[in-house]
Amino acid sequence: MSPSIPLQEMIRAIRSARTQCEERGVIQRECAAIRAQFRQSDNDGRSHNLAKLLYVHMLGYPAHFGQMECVRMIASPRYSEKRVGYLGAMMLLDEKQDASLLITNSIKNDLSHSSQYVQSLALCTLACIGSSEMCKDLAPEIDRLLRASNSYIKKKAALCAIHIVRKVPDLGELFIPTARSLLSEKHHGVLHGAVVLITVLCECNPETLERFRKAVPDLVRIMKSLVTSGYSPEHDVAGISDPFLQVRILRLLRILGRNNEASSDTMNDLLAQVATNTDSTKTVGNAVLYETVLTVLDIKSESGLRILAVNILGRFLLNNDRNIRYIAMTSLQKIVGTDHIAVQRHRGTIVDCLKDPDASVKRRALDLSLALVSASNIRSMMKELLVFLSCCPPELRAEATSGIFHAAERYAPSQRWHIDTILHVLTTAGGDVRDETVPNLILLITNASELHCYTVHKLYRALLTDISQQPLVQVACWCVGEYGDLLLRGECQEMEPIEVTADSVLDALETVLQSHMSTPTTRGFALTATMKLSTRINDNVDRIRSIVSIYGSCIDVELQQRAVEYNALFKKYDHMRAAVLERMPVIERNSPGHRNGDSMGDVITEVEVDKVKRREPPLPQSPANQVCNLLDLLGDSEESVQAGPAQGGTVTVQSTNTAKPAGEDLLDLLGGFEPTPLAPAPAVTVYEKNGVTLTLGCEKHSDSGVTVTLKGCNSSDSDVTSFALQAAVPKSVHLHMKAPSGDTLPAGGLAHVTQLVLLDNPSKVNLKMRIRISYSSGGSSIQDTVQIDSFPGLS
Repeated sequence: MSPSIPLQEMIRAIRSARTQCEERGVIQRECAAIRAQFRQSDNDGRSHNLAKLLYVHMLGYPAHFGQMECVRMIASPRYSEKRVGYLGAMMLLDEKQDASLLITNSIKNDLSHSSQYVQSLALCTLACIGSSEMCKDLAPEIDRLLRASNSYIKKKAALCAIHIVRKVPDLGELFIPTARSLLSEKHHGVLHGAVVLITVLCECNPETLERFRKAVPDLVRIMKSLVTSGYSPEHDVAGISDPFLQVRILRLLRILGRNNEASSDTMNDLLAQVATNTDSTKTVGNAVLYETVLTVLDIKSESGLRILAVNILGRFLLNNDRNIRYIAMTSLQKIVGTDHIAVQRHRGTIVDCLKDPDASVKRRALDLSLALVSASNIRSMMKELLVFLSCCPPELRAEATSGIFHAAERYAPSQRWHIDTILHVLTTAGGDVRDETVPNLILLITNASELHCYTVHKLYRALLTDISQQPLVQVACWCVGEYGDLLLRGECQEMEPIEVTADSVLDALETVLQSHMSTPTTRGFALTATMKLSTRINDNVDRIRSIVSIYGSCIDVELQQRAVEYNALFKKYDHMRAAVLERMPVIERNSPGHRNGDSMGDVITEVEVDKVKRREPPLPQSPANQVCNLLDLLGDSEESVQAGPAQGGTVTVQSTNTAKPAGEDLLDLLGGFEPTPLAPAPAVTVYEKNGVTLTLGCEKHSDSGVTVTLKGCNSSDSDVTSFALQAAVPKSVHLHMKAPSGDTLPAGGLAHVTQLVLLDNPSKVNLKMRIRISYSSGGSSIQDTVQIDSFPGLS
């Protein structure tokens, strides 16, 4: 191929290549010819060769060997070579390369050139690849050009000044006087550059913001002239006079009027005029209206103007363009907390957007619908949300169920309605609910004592219908175990009576135990429920004993342990089986700030002393039967009970009398356990950032053993996902981390994530721990490390 082949011929040859290999061959031959000509001193076709090299660069092939040729062509006195040289510099160079520093002097000379076109080339290059050093050296030249009489140069200089201020904010003070004077220009290009420059100056320095608030009347005057001016073919776009300049002015007014009463009053009339006179049938008009709405909602505007802005967003919701509907709901989401009544007027339109086929619009509509739920509309809104949940995409179900649970908890008109709503969600999307849903529902059912009969009948029917929804099955098993006697009576007036026998109940629980769909946690609930029925029904105790004994050799350790302990209750401790398996007491919240979303690993309640009654005289004590006196609920000591429904209905009873022998420890079904450990010291906060808080609590349970409880909470407005903890200790300390209670921290502190860390320090070294915290928030992944040198409660 000839080295002097024109650019058009080279493009034609590259496009006609049949394979990638053939294309690379054409480019390699041409690059070799270009490189050879660059070495010649009397090269007349430099601009021609560099243009071909830039096309090669656009195709993605290496063209770095043309950088120095760009520098030489920029220094050329010929405009044709300068133009290609500056273009090559903008494409092949950047501020990180040393070659860019070689053109600083050439740019400075060209900024003083007599031709406006050469000056514009230098300005464009500086605005594109200007480094901090170049900006500092050439800023005075840019300020001089901003005062020039040529509008073409002032427009380019304003755009270059924007780059300089963003690159070196300290240089902004140099351009403040000039930027203010540019607002008196008539040329729209200069005005546009001046408005953007002032916007950047205000964003970089709060002190500058106060100085430019005096320019609000000038901006209002310019905006009014654009709105009221007639048709101008030079600036008209779809019937709107220069919408680009209008949008820029509205953004600047939004910055200047934020948190400032005087500036907001000055622009109120203008914003009302723009909102009422702008045509909303075209995309251009909608762009101006949207910026107007954002400005009205961000400044201290009048209440009537804010209602007008919300109504404009309501009209956007009826637009056929999904992008406009999306931005309307995004804006309404931001103001629903402050203008709740105004947004409520468009509730029907927002709910209709839940049926939109676009996933992004549907997600925004869901968020906004949940935010609109209140005590006055909870029933109607919940019907719409439950209908949406039945046809909800899988990626939105978790968010929808969480929002429905939160709304039902806050605004439930009655406990029965609350229970029915949660059961409906569990039936529809039980596999997508969060881990804390089961203990929260159990807490709700336990406290609604008048609804126990209704709830157990409804859950039993749900258990017979479908056992695939594991959270629903877990709650149903728990209720059947607790209130099985109410189920067998069949006296529920709220529901159609059905015949329930002890065999049918045991058949249902055995089906859950044997189902391949049941998780180990669900089987634990079912096994505990089966065991509790041994005290609720008089018949079939032998069948219950045989069911329990089967799982004494189960491969699942947790299930095996339960079965072994329950078998011990049948054999060795049968006289206290009824007391151990009695119905759980009403669970009370232990503090006013406790919410249903809190981790069930926390203490839920303490039952007073008089709630544990003496049922018969205690047996005579002797050394031989002291070990057998386990679970002595009949003794004289005061008892405190902690209920944990999340553990399949097991109850932990902790004696307040620490002077008992080891054999009398509660729930020590197998005997020989250590005495009850001392109460843990108060937890301390070890990490607090981005709304995420991590607390640490310690409990020393032996001479060398320590249990560390790490609890994470999220007080921000968005959910935190992928929450994980890693810990490191000195080599002589043995560390074992238990599985965490979850990996998601809901917004607003609705739930905790708890993780236990067991430490064994046989060498008695000074305990230290380093914790790595990782989580995702707002679409970004965050990782931090915390060093802990002292532990609360350890001397």
